[in-house]
Amino acid sequence: MPASRDTLAGYLPLILSAAGALGVAPFVIVRWMDGDWVAASIDTAIVAGFVSLGVYIYRTRRVRGASIAIAILAIVGALVTIYIRGVQQVYWAFPAVMACFYLLKPIEAIALTLSFNTLITPVIFQNLETFTAGTVAVTIFVTTAFAFAFSVINNRQQDKLLSLATRDPLTGAGNRRALEMKLVEVIGAFERNGLPTSLIVLDLDHFKNVNDIHGHAVGDQILCEIVGIVNLRTRLNDSLFRIGGEEFVVVADGQCLGDACHLAEQLRTLVEVNELVPNSAVTISLGVAEFRTGESAKSWLSRADDALYRAKRDGRNVMRKAG
Repeated sequence: MPASRDTLAGYLPLILSAAGALGVAPFVIVRWMDGDWVAASIDTAIVAGFVSLGVYIYRTRRVRGASIAIAILAIVGALVTIYIRGVQQVYWAFPAVMACFYLLKPIEAIALTLSFNTLITPVIFQNLETFTAGTVAVTIFVTTAFAFAFSVINNRQQDKLLSLATRDPLTGAGNRRALEMKLVEVIGAFERNGLPTSLIVLDLDHFKNVNDIHGHAVGDQILCEIVGIVNLRTRLNDSLFRIGGEEFVVVADGQCLGDACHLAEQLRTLVEVNELVPNSAVTISLGVAEFRTGESAKSWLSRADDALYRAKRDGRNVMRKAG
């Protein structure tokens, strides 16, 4: 779940924490005025919890942990209120259940809400007549089921939209937008822990000739096979992106310049020895650059591009590293 203030996913936990605080606050005032000290103290703690989590999200943009905390607070708050104030407070179960499915992954929300339903069901049947208790229990269950279905469908749609927005439709590699997001991520990680990261920019040599001689369908197939070769050799924490017609970038996460150059040379050799086109050599040229403290993503990528262009000038089918 992205933590950006410019996304609905980033705003939603903040909105729900504010709604929770504002929704419970009037009951805090009434219960303090009525001298209901226990209930007033519980409601005050709930409001304080929502406010604290909202401030935490606003300041840090760390949405995932705060979302879990908000969901747990909503469930525990509803549960405690029902046990302390009585079964007439069961109406708080409905917004608490919905909040779980908005904030958590479906399987997490199911586990939390099923535990909640298990704990409140005895209270409902002990304090209400059977028909009324059954009605309440069924409506909570139906609400949970609908919320789960909505959550699953929504997550699938988000995954599909994310894939369309960040994946190259031909090769399945990440696109330029995904690369930009990845560079921001790895630069932030470098600033936090200082681990090295390198870029490998690779470009197919004389690819226009391949298209002219064998056709664009063969050219597309070669691009897909290049992606397969790179993915088989790189590690799970490395990432591959297509940023041009036949130009790709590998983000070698955690690798210094020397290790990334070794990887680049292996990729060059693997492409060369694979007969991607019968009776016609297909080769790649590569440029490698390690991230330097204080430089921008644009500057880092530009240095790797410059190294690639030197490889092209030096005869192609070679690897060059940035200075």
